[in-house]
Amino acid sequence: MRTLFTLCLLLAVPLGTHAQVIVKGTTTFEPSEVATTPERFRLKPTTFPFEMQLKYDLPYANVDVFDVRFASPVVSAYPVNNTVYCEYYAPKNRKNLPAVIVLDILDGRQVVSRGEALWLAQHDVAALVVYMAYYGPRRPTTEKVRMMMPDIEHTVNAITQTVLDCRYATAWLANRPEVDAKKLGVVGTSMGSFVGGLAAAAEPQLKSACLLLGGGGLVDAFYEHPKGADLRRVNELLGGSKDRLKKLIDPIDPITYATLLKPKHLLLIAASRDDVVPPAAMTKLWEATGKPKIVWLDATHVGAAAYVFPTMQAVIDHMKQ
Repeated sequence: MRTLFTLCLLLAVPLGTHAQVIVKGTTTFEPSEVATTPERFRLKPTTFPFEMQLKYDLPYANVDVFDVRFASPVVSAYPVNNTVYCEYYAPKNRKNLPAVIVLDILDGRQVVSRGEALWLAQHDVAALVVYMAYYGPRRPTTEKVRMMMPDIEHTVNAITQTVLDCRYATAWLANRPEVDAKKLGVVGTSMGSFVGGLAAAAEPQLKSACLLLGGGGLVDAFYEHPKGADLRRVNELLGGSKDRLKKLIDPIDPITYATLLKPKHLLLIAASRDDVVPPAAMTKLWEATGKPKIVWLDATHVGAAAYVFPTMQAVIDHMKQ
């Protein structure tokens, strides 16, 4: 996927002075909140400004890539984190397109999300890569602040902010003239799949979701897992317990909102030998969401990359249905 993205950039048409033009506009956000919408993820109607600028012209991929930014609906303690940065991959000269939000893996370099977005756009699915809270340009340079930290309250707030950012991003996509507002979804991989599941549950306009290498029941899945050792030690040193931790984490666990995910058009993709996210976590989410379509890859977490071609074809087909 990295190779595909790099090749397309090498073939990009050099942008002249028109690339410096920043298009400014506004997006109307009119949430269709219902009683079942989790209070944590509710927002009031508003109109917010955005800026959009052409970044790459990829004629051989038949895709334009734009930088997009707008203010987050959440004001955190770090001003740099309060602007949402996105990259929009738009198929050239197309109308009535399905469109998706794309969320990255934990390392946050956007290699996976950009590759997925480009692939989707080449197959007539518009894709908006959304930088999650404290990722990329949203990360403070004077302090070591990440979205996921041993500070549980910080982590819960950062993930909540990202979900709310995705709600604004959904409104932005729905207002694009080339997009069919009735065909919106989210694609998330690994860390992005957890946040993507929450976004799909929180935002009624997101009808479809492809959740890759994730799951639910996070505390049960990770508490005794080597990857969760640091968090477990900090929790227990502070006098916490597994049950107490579950109460803290449940608000950002996709399985908490399984009933809201059941009506969605879901595709789950998991690795049967996943050594990062226990396969049991995906099994639990699959059962809790009514056993939607699931694809099991005979791979480890990173080894799932060997299945990138059939996986992306499955994602594209799902989003076009």
